[in-house]
Amino acid sequence: MHLRQEQKGTIFLLLIVVIIAVVSGVLFFSLKEDEVGDILKQEQVIKTLLVLEDEGEVLSTEILFYYPVSNQGTVVNIPGNVGQIFSSIGRVDRIDQIYAEKGIAAYRSEIEKLIGSPIQFYLVLSMKNLQVITDRLGGLRVFVPSPVDAVSQDDQRWLLPSGAIVLDGDKLSVYLRYQIEDEVYSNLMERRQNIDLALLSAMNRNAQIIFTKKNFRYFENFFKTNVDNEGLRRLLSVISKVDVEQIVPQTVTGTRRMVDGKELLFPFYDGQLIKDVVLQIINSLVAENRFLSNRVYVLEIKNGTNTQGLAHNTSALLRSAGYDVLRTMNADSNTVEKTEIIDHIGNAEVARALGNFIRCKNITEEEIASGDDIGNTAENVDFTIILGSDFDGRYVH
Repeated sequence: MHLRQEQKGTIFLLLIVVIIAVVSGVLFFSLKEDEVGDILKQEQVIKTLLVLEDEGEVLSTEILFYYPVSNQGTVVNIPGNVGQIFSSIGRVDRIDQIYAEKGIAAYRSEIEKLIGSPIQFYLVLSMKNLQVITDRLGGLRVFVPSPVDAVSQDDQRWLLPSGAIVLDGDKLSVYLRYQIEDEVYSNLMERRQNIDLALLSAMNRNAQIIFTKKNFRYFENFFKTNVDNEGLRRLLSVISKVDVEQIVPQTVTGTRRMVDGKELLFPFYDGQLIKDVVLQIINSLVAENRFLSNRVYVLEIKNGTNTQGLAHNTSALLRSAGYDVLRTMNADSNTVEKTEIIDHIGNAEVARALGNFIRCKNITEEEIASGDDIGNTAENVDFTIILGSDFDGRYVH
């Protein structure tokens, strides 16, 4: 049977369409698989959104900033009650409500706007799947400062020993959910943050086993993510190498206000503070000597103005940026015009980074005094900030 010329032409066109579709599919999946590799080649800071949820309700949200060149990283907690006008839902509400209504894509988009930086990857893990993974990894290691013996609202008994313990899947659920009387909400968030780090550590300890292509098939379906299975394997194998001992967890800070019966956390300075903090995190991770990642620097803040509470408010500002404020006090004079940073440890780069955060260029270096003058020195303090009238509570002008 001979085909007519028109039929031959049609078949030829169909073959071309099929070939184009196959090639496009191969290219699409190849590019998708190489996304993690491309970022690694460019030596970028990898930003991964880590979401723990239970039946559609967000339990915790962290952003892991990881620099693979140095294995250094930082995590930033996004409290579920962060509030502002969210375009994805068209109203003021809790940020975790976006996940419940619109899903992970919209949730990630709003968090990107909040921190002022794109997030390359997301990993969503349910409580149920986390428990299974925990058991498969031989448990997660955490530190419990004091014994837990409490009863939940539905009469469930919460029991945990104190000290460094290994949690199995069932104990993990207790660790993430228990709330003792008068416990502050930040403690609960800190525990959930600890679990993310403990999970990464456990994966790294078992890397030679779980990250083989054959064995990883057991883990790959536990995660909801924006990369394919091979990309997920590579991503987890990379970020699990983060040096968790050096991580100083941070969080979004702000003012709490009641809106429509909900207590919302409105970020300081209309959200600019957390954007500045994230920029500082990224810059510090890629710095050659990683001066901001090595340890927490201790500050004292002195108010050299007549503005009541300026030193106290500034301490909250700097704690949110990862510094430790040992004390706040009044300066010897309340007519200081120019804000000054005094460097007691001789680290010009750290002093400059601190100055950049509040836009202060007036930096002096001074050695820690000893002997009879020790009472007048900043003992156990790395830097002293003396606030002047040129400081508006956020920046020096």
